[in-house]
Amino acid sequence: MIGGPKTPVFGVTGWKNSGKTTLVTKIVEELTRRGYRVSTIKHAHHAFDIDKEGADSYRHRQAGASEVAIVSGHRWALMHELRGEEEPALADVIARLSPCDIVIIEGYKREDHPKIEARRLDARNREPLSAKDPHIVAIAADFPLEGETLPGFSLDDSAAIADFIILHTRLPRRDAAE
Repeated sequence: MIGGPKTPVFGVTGWKNSGKTTLVTKIVEELTRRGYRVSTIKHAHHAFDIDKEGADSYRHRQAGASEVAIVSGHRWALMHELRGEEEPALADVIARLSPCDIVIIEGYKREDHPKIEARRLDARNREPLSAKDPHIVAIAADFPLEGETLPGFSLDDSAAIADFIILHTRLPRRDAAE
């Protein structure tokens, strides 16, 4: 298992409603099925809260705690309040993750990690991001790609996309039995 700053990172980018979340889910399922330990990071452009108003952990945050960990026998979560701080850099968020084999990132269009661009026919009128982003190394679409120089995949072909990611990031081949 890999951990720390050398953990391979691969992103999924695209316009709103292009299929990013569905593609990330399929990639994670496929890589996990093959025996890889996968972490994900999702960038949100809007305010969000994973806590419930009135919950004890919510009240801790409202009282001024800068970080609140909530732990059970099934999972744990750490909530960090920025309270006027800048949004952390992607590298800083990656550094806080537990050791894993690969980090799959949804969003972060402007970052310089390798990415696959998700495209849907419904959003075909949007300018392809790959035209201006040299870090996009492949495209996954639900329609035939014409005149495209980058490798292209069907949005539904998670096995081929996972193969591409493994090759591109130089992940060691792994058998699900390991």
